[in-house]
Amino acid sequence: MSLPAARSRVAVIGTGAIVTGSHLPALRAHAERVELVAAVDVDRGRLDAFRELAGAQVAAYTSTDAMLDAVRPDLVLIGTPPALHREQTVAALKAGAWVLCEKPLCLSPAELDDITAAEDASGAYASVIFQHRYGSGAVHARDLISRGELGAPLVAHCQTTWHRDAAYYALPWRGRWATEGGGPTMGHGIHQYDLLLHLLGEWEEIRAMAARLVHDIESEDVSTALVRFRCGALATVVNSVLSPDEVSRIRIDCADATVELTHLYGHGNGDWVYTPAPQVRPERAAAWRTPGEDVPSSHAAQLGHLLDAYDRGVRPPGSGQDARAALEFAAALYKAAFTGQPVRAGEIGPGDPYYTAMHGGHPDWAPKERA
Repeated sequence: MSLPAARSRVAVIGTGAIVTGSHLPALRAHAERVELVAAVDVDRGRLDAFRELAGAQVAAYTSTDAMLDAVRPDLVLIGTPPALHREQTVAALKAGAWVLCEKPLCLSPAELDDITAAEDASGAYASVIFQHRYGSGAVHARDLISRGELGAPLVAHCQTTWHRDAAYYALPWRGRWATEGGGPTMGHGIHQYDLLLHLLGEWEEIRAMAARLVHDIESEDVSTALVRFRCGALATVVNSVLSPDEVSRIRIDCADATVELTHLYGHGNGDWVYTPAPQVRPERAAAWRTPGEDVPSSHAAQLGHLLDAYDRGVRPPGSGQDARAALEFAAALYKAAFTGQPVRAGEIGPGDPYYTAMHGGHPDWAPKERA
């Protein structure tokens, strides 16, 4: 009789709303595979409140380095503000832990190269939370599109039209390049266009516009883009925090069908709709129905895929090129918007101002000196 596999030892860095509301339920959903052993937060009161939820067996630390030295976890979940992600991810990798970090994984392509170097040196991996890829509806749609079952992708729309008021931006790290990395392009719409990239593959060219229309912030509060994909499809991408009627939507018109996802913060099978073209026979369209298993997009769904990869010792989804695709798309969108010029895939590298900062040092967008 074989012994049960040892559970992976997990630590969380940050114990705010995203960790208590999403990561902790995900860990509980995989309780047979993981054990939460430590938590880190600079706010002792928040840390104590988290331990009341998670259990007194969770060791409490106010220093990431102290936790990593003492605990040596297998996996670290990071749910801190974006400016801390690169430093904490690199520290965890150097300690030999795998990482699952909230988006954005870091604030620039240059920071991502630092994380890649830490991966290479340690043999551990860092994944970013893009949970919308992992719902069964998204898995099914990607399979149909990649196999050509819906015909060639032709036209796509990617929409994140949300609403955030002034109180949302009262937190000092929001809306600032140095601490959030950007506006809705980095902090909100990144989930949807990551899913669009997951469904359609590599892009070739992007043209864009961005503006501050309402909020008194450093970054944009709305951006729009036109994108040409390598497969030939043309797409629009809209990222907004100015929209009272909130919706998240992806629509892809293929030669033989339109596939559309409409939701807000998470999707299930019922949120995906397939509309066949007139020439498609009913029996063929019937085969496109979403699978019988309904796995909602969630942190728990992504964590399961990461644990599978950990058990096999292979690179997990959401890391490597998966993480780079969305971050480089964001940098290219900002560069196209701020310069007014089209940006080609792969052109932002060392020496390009948008390699080290999403604002690219543009005089109308770079942070101003504070008195």
